[in-house]
Amino acid sequence: MLIDFFLHLKSRQLPVSTKEFLTLLEALQAGLGNHSMEDFYFLARATLVKDEAHYDRFDRAFGEYFKGVESIPGLEVDLPEEWLKAMMQKHLSPDEKARLEALGWDKLMEEFKKRLAEQKARHQGGSKWVGTGGTSPFGNSGYNPEGIRVGGESAGNRTAVKVWDQREYRNLDDTVELGTRNIKVALRRLRRFARLGAPDELDLDGTIAATARNAGYLDLLMRPERHNAVKVLIFFDVGGSMDPHVKVCEELFSACRAEFKHLEYFYFHNCVYDHVWRDSIRRHTERTPTLDVIHKYGPDYKLIFVGDATMSPYEILQPNGSIEYSNTEAGAVWLRRLADAYPALAWLNPEPERMWDYRQSIGIVRELIAERMFPLTLDGLTRAIAQLSRKS
Repeated sequence: MLIDFFLHLKSRQLPVSTKEFLTLLEALQAGLGNHSMEDFYFLARATLVKDEAHYDRFDRAFGEYFKGVESIPGLEVDLPEEWLKAMMQKHLSPDEKARLEALGWDKLMEEFKKRLAEQKARHQGGSKWVGTGGTSPFGNSGYNPEGIRVGGESAGNRTAVKVWDQREYRNLDDTVELGTRNIKVALRRLRRFARLGAPDELDLDGTIAATARNAGYLDLLMRPERHNAVKVLIFFDVGGSMDPHVKVCEELFSACRAEFKHLEYFYFHNCVYDHVWRDSIRRHTERTPTLDVIHKYGPDYKLIFVGDATMSPYEILQPNGSIEYSNTEAGAVWLRRLADAYPALAWLNPEPERMWDYRQSIGIVRELIAERMFPLTLDGLTRAIAQLSRKS
């Protein structure tokens, strides 16, 4: 079974070697991975993966191969019982949902502090305490028109204005093969070529003309190589509601890496605030101040946002409105700064354009960036490239 697992990893373009596989087997024989499937996962990743950039690809390959497997033949393992999961999500009728009242930002924060101070035990299915499966503004797996999600997975309502939980995002994989070459074709319309660098390329036409003028004596002329001179700065929204759109974002990322020599990219979540990051694994410790980005990459860069702009309006308009931490300035302030710093700007939204009018946050973002939002489709990408080109 483990040999098949090793071959499965190689089939997913992971650079694993026979020596590393033998190291894994030696570790298992020494009893290092015999407590749980989770222990085996970390042991396999530590022995087989040499580069952190391949962690995400390993996670996907591991999940594909061991889906539904609870034990590994040959290992004497008793897996512990899973943690208790939340009860069936609360399903309410439209009338019941309408009767639930949103508290508003200040009242919501005040009530949350009270609940944390007063609550002493776990609750489920209620309308007041921090719990699961109820209509309380605090907890998870239930429904409230405006609340704080505490632990657990999202119920899919997209109504949380803050999340009290450790959340992990993943970087986009720039080696993903494009599903269509049309994305590259659209991006090529943004290219502007210039001859840069040392003159180390033979200028054939110039050489022929110079030789003719030189009475037939060979006169070699050289010229700098031709490069795409366009500079592109991309901000990718990752995590949360963007998870269903990872594939198309990776295709776009791959195309941009192939087409633009001068490409810089950063990640953010929901809205841009005072910092962004390059590596989601280290996003809590290695952050780049947004002002540093503005100062380092000048107005000659073309700025592209990629995100669904779907969030609580508080995350854009309210100081401390970030779903994860207390930001001193509202997201709207940072969006305006970026729009002022980069005249050539476009926002690509993977959500269907027909849904935009039903989401308040999308309307707010569109207004802040002067309606320069386009759907992440081939037609939308073509319109975005036309918009960016007009600012050249």
